[in-house]
Amino acid sequence: MSNVENIIFNGHSLTIEQVHHIAFSKPGKVSVSICEKALERMKESRAYVHNIVEKGEPVYGINTGFGALSSMHIKKEELATLQLNLIRSHCTGTGNPFSREITRAIMILRANCLISGYSGIQPEIVQLILDFINFDINPIVPEKGSVGASGDLAPLSHIALALIGEGEVIYDGKHSNSNFAIDQIGRKPAVLGPKDGLALINGTAVMAAIGACAVVEATNIMKIADISAALTLDGVRGTSKAYYEGITGLKPHPGQIDACQNLNVLLAGSEIKDSHDNCGKVQDPYSLRCVPQVHGACRQTLKHAREVISIELNSVTDNPLIFLEEDQVVSGGNFHGEALALVMDYLAMGVAEICNICERRIEKMMNPSFSDLPAFLTKNSGLNSGLMIAHVTAAALTSENKYLCHPASVDSVPTSTDKEDHVSMGVTSGRKLLEVIDNAKTVLGIELLCNTQALDFQRPLKSSNALEAVHTLVRKHVPPIEDDRIFYKDMDNIKKLISSNEIVDAASAHVEKIN
Repeated sequence: MSNVENIIFNGHSLTIEQVHHIAFSKPGKVSVSICEKALERMKESRAYVHNIVEKGEPVYGINTGFGALSSMHIKKEELATLQLNLIRSHCTGTGNPFSREITRAIMILRANCLISGYSGIQPEIVQLILDFINFDINPIVPEKGSVGASGDLAPLSHIALALIGEGEVIYDGKHSNSNFAIDQIGRKPAVLGPKDGLALINGTAVMAAIGACAVVEATNIMKIADISAALTLDGVRGTSKAYYEGITGLKPHPGQIDACQNLNVLLAGSEIKDSHDNCGKVQDPYSLRCVPQVHGACRQTLKHAREVISIELNSVTDNPLIFLEEDQVVSGGNFHGEALALVMDYLAMGVAEICNICERRIEKMMNPSFSDLPAFLTKNSGLNSGLMIAHVTAAALTSENKYLCHPASVDSVPTSTDKEDHVSMGVTSGRKLLEVIDNAKTVLGIELLCNTQALDFQRPLKSSNALEAVHTLVRKHVPPIEDDRIFYKDMDNIKKLISSNEIVDAASAHVEKIN
């Protein structure tokens, strides 16, 4: 179909934005395929595996046992059973399943790695993974069970189980056996041969997929945080003097420079700001005055995470690896997720700090002794509680983020009779990061619920065109607060605007650039 966007995988040019775009695309909008040149290399790599089998020399992962059983040589006639047993025995995941989007991202990452041609897997099996993506067949993959080394074995095994027709999937909106879904799209289940099973499950695809999706979400959050902080500043008639670019020029961290530029661009032309530019108010509380410094530092965590995860997306992370040019198979440790685990823990801290300072700004709007606004942003306080408990929710989620930021990457539980004696816990780092991001969306949504109300109290003065556009967007979904009502619905509506990127789009339409 001509209106379907096709993205070609070659194993070395996938981007974070592509992963997110494909993973979150609606059925039938995006298709993925294998580059012809990469396909030829995959075939050569597969032939190399068959050659090893014919020679009969023991090579790990091809004709030996796995992990602590790697010293056991497996007979040629038992190699298919070896791979099948591997998949079945490693399906030990537990907990809630990953979302459709994360599961699709995992399959994207696993396919891209295998397409690089260092794994020796049957190309037909990789094509079936792409068929799952293209036809929106989503294996049910439990979130828990990976320690983040020797690959994300348990969760990837649940995907492999679906490929061989023995797993469970969501297809056409229904829970079904994968064999049924595969038959419905006119394909056959994968038949595993030497090394196929190990290639499917030995790698960092799960944690890298979580990281890629998290980076896109966190990028949006960083921009919204600057937008929301600027709105709050106008809502409480704070001073923008602390955003003088000369100050940041004396502490030129890249993230601080970007945040400072954003604030000044967003506030440019604000009648509210201009109305008190020469007032005696010189210093606001840190949550307003130090936005460039705090938001900027948070942006640095994102920058580092983006760099590391971008490399991981196009890395070959299974084991052993086939080097055709050197005519050898080498067993190593690219399946170890330490790099990912560390940066996802770091990024979680950055996003949590966005929540921390955001919650403080919310408090400033609740407090009439600072803001000169009605208590809890309601005209008839006492009879009405206003946004008192919305702030409490923000405080609860901010506190929750603090324990979620305990780093998983500093832990290691040895497994496989101490053969796998140091692991990364990278999937745990990623799962915590996703929860911190979700909490941050809610807290930022509460700030936007508050500061759009605060802006209403500043009328007839108006904010800048960019910030007024955000106010108008919010007001399309959340009416002004006159009396108490059910506020969680308003919070949910704003959170949807955050997730859809509409907040950033509304502001971006009126400024040259939001960093």
